[in-house]
Amino acid sequence: MNHFEHRGGVLHAEDVPLPLIAEQIGTPVYVYSKATLVRHARVFKEALSNLKDPHIAFAVKANPNLAVLKVLQREGFGADVVSGGEMDRALAADIAPHHIVFSGVGKTHSELVQGLAADIGQFNLESEEEGYELSVIAAQLGQRARCALRVNPDVDARTHAKISTGKAENKFGVPIDRAGEIYAALAGLPGIEMRGIAVHIGSQLSSLEPLETAFSKVGSLIAELRAQGQSVTHVDLGGGLGVPYRTDEILPSPAEYGAMVTRVTRDWDVSLSFEPGRVIAGNAGILLTRVIRLKRSSNASPFVVVDAAMNDLARPAMYGAWHDIDAVEPSGMRQCAHVVGPICETGDTFAMNREMDALKAGDLAIFRTAGAYGATMASSYNSRGFVPEVLVDGDRFAVVADRLPAADIMAAERVPDWL
Repeated sequence: MNHFEHRGGVLHAEDVPLPLIAEQIGTPVYVYSKATLVRHARVFKEALSNLKDPHIAFAVKANPNLAVLKVLQREGFGADVVSGGEMDRALAADIAPHHIVFSGVGKTHSELVQGLAADIGQFNLESEEEGYELSVIAAQLGQRARCALRVNPDVDARTHAKISTGKAENKFGVPIDRAGEIYAALAGLPGIEMRGIAVHIGSQLSSLEPLETAFSKVGSLIAELRAQGQSVTHVDLGGGLGVPYRTDEILPSPAEYGAMVTRVTRDWDVSLSFEPGRVIAGNAGILLTRVIRLKRSSNASPFVVVDAAMNDLARPAMYGAWHDIDAVEPSGMRQCAHVVGPICETGDTFAMNREMDALKAGDLAIFRTAGAYGATMASSYNSRGFVPEVLVDGDRFAVVADRLPAADIMAAERVPDWL
């Protein structure tokens, strides 16, 4: 469920009509619903209520906006971060350091130092080599880094290839058949406290079967490690639960996911952590855009040219991803159209031959399910600026990220005096 609904023929974000936001803030603009974020956070927590004190760390990469993070911090969420910048954002949103998990295959020396300085809760080590480097740094600083070893279970998540992370050919984690020896080697290093295992096989999963297969492999690994005399007290099961991008999609619910996790992990005797991102933020946001003009094409479907572009919402260009497109004030008429942005790339296409609300120049429309991997993946390609972000709470709204004009981006550039 989300809180973007038509009332009296006008699409609202909670109790705010979207034309009001377009009038005051301009378009394109991302709009987030606080009520939806809170609801999704609570539904996910409820799904895990049969587990003993689970740790839920929001995947900051999905939506790093400070206001979004603050909403989730107030709901008791920690943060899963994959860069020093995301760590800074989590801390700025008052997420306690011990609730921060640092994932990512390419943590730099300075980022490892940063994590130690902040005394974060856990480093998810992606390689044996990363563990050795962290050991040296921690020992030099007189600290002990709490760590989990991320394993690659070689499980096909059956999602898009570019967001699959648990197959043998993917860059993430260590091969699960070598995890025992690597875990033992790292556990003997100074400055390292090996306390568990981490696994994450991909994003936008539409079935629980791959997750259950991966988790079962982790369970066998836990037994193997304990048989070797190793301590395993924590397991991070990652995220990846998908959300419906099409109105007719039916995906596993958080409740079904929680029931599967409870069943598979009942004998593990560990503290469990989770890293939901898209399932929390995806349907909590939309991208509001305005139609620039309609352009006749060589076939029956016209081009609907909107002011949002692939630099604002990259998923369709990157993944061929679907986003439902709705008119803010639908006339009741329908059309088959191609929806495109103004960027000088054929890839700047949101939909082809889409059956949708009829739109004309000046009309407002939305791309639904844009609250995750939307603004966070934006660029300034074609010297376009960054669009603003707005958070709605009931009948009030606030800009939570300013529009960054192209001129401000250019102002950060320098021409050397020898040119």
